[in-house]
Order: sequence, then C-alpha cells, then structure tokens
Amino acid sequence: MNQYEIAVLYHPDLEIDLEKATAKVEKIFTSNGGKVINTDNWGKRKLAYQINKQDFAVYVIYTIEAPGASVAKIESTLNITDEVIRFLITRPDLKAIAKAEASKAEKAKKAAERSENNDSDDDQDSDD
Repeated sequence: MNQYEIAVLYHPDLEIDLEKATAKVEKIFTSNGGKVINTDNWGKRKLAYQINKQDFAVYVIYTIEAPGASVAKIESTLNITDEVIRFLITRPDLKAIAKAEASKAEKAKKAAERSENNDSDDDQDSDD
C-alpha cells in the first residue's frame, strides 16, 4: 500500500452541506481499496483563476493509503463526480518529510539549550 495526498476542490455551493460530498469522495477511496488516514478541510478559498465559471472552491486535502493499481480508478471516478471541480493526486516524499521533522526537532533542541544558558547567565549577573 502506497501513501497518497489528494487535494480536492469542491463546488463552492457545497460549503453548507459538505458532509455528503466528502462522504461520497471517501466512499470512492474505500471502494477502490484505499484507506483514509487524514482529512484536512481548508475551507472556502479564492481560486487563482476561474474553473467552470467559479471564483471560489472548498479545499479538502486527503491523505490515503491505497494500492498503486487503484489510483487510476480513483482518478477516473473523480473526473465524473459532479461535486468535484478539480483534484490533484500526489505521492509525498516520506524520506524528505522525516528529514525535515528531524532537522526541526534538532533546531528546537539547540534553541532550548541556548535559552537555558542565557537564563543561567542572567541568574549569575543578578547575584553580583
């Protein structure tokens, strides 16, 4: 099973009743052998350019695990789904993400050490 990120742009009129549309799209993922790991709803945003005469869309980012063979089926099904204006399926670079998180943790650790050193220096100055 491979991990994929799927950005789905929903029709802006669905903002009020988005649960049905997201349930329909999640059903597409699960019926094709996928498993939804995470869902991130960004809300209604302005598009860079008009799509189907719409200036806005509701952005929802899904993280799923699915076999590679089912991605083509998911793609073709999303193409004919009325609620979806656009979508993008990508495969995240998990090694780069892990490396970035490790680097971020190391920087935070060094910053904490510096702040501890500065606090101890301030304590010594006040004793004089």
